[in-house]
Amino acid sequence: MALVALVLSICIAALGALGVVAPDRLAAVVRSFQTRGGLYVTAGIRLVLGAALIFAAPGSRSPTFIWGLGIFIFVAGLITPLVGLERFRKLTDFWLARGVWFARIWG
Repeated sequence: MALVALVLSICIAALGALGVVAPDRLAAVVRSFQTRGGLYVTAGIRLVLGAALIFAAPGSRSPTFIWGLGIFIFVAGLITPLVGLERFRKLTDFWLARGVWFARIWG
């Protein structure tokens, strides 16, 4: 599970770096998830990452922090489909409307 957590964390860090370097490309990636399937993929990624962090926590240097982060991400994955596609689109559109600098700071 530690390897899964590491791989997913590297992917998320790469998205953050993409937001800093090329915010317009990050916006394209975000827009590609604005479908029903994208919503479920987002939820699935959060569930897998959260579970991986929970199971990897005991072997880490900060097990309580990693465990808490895993719980937070896992719960976010459970809630994501309940948000609904329209609200998910509104949230991502709001985020994308903030502009290039917002994406860079967020990244």
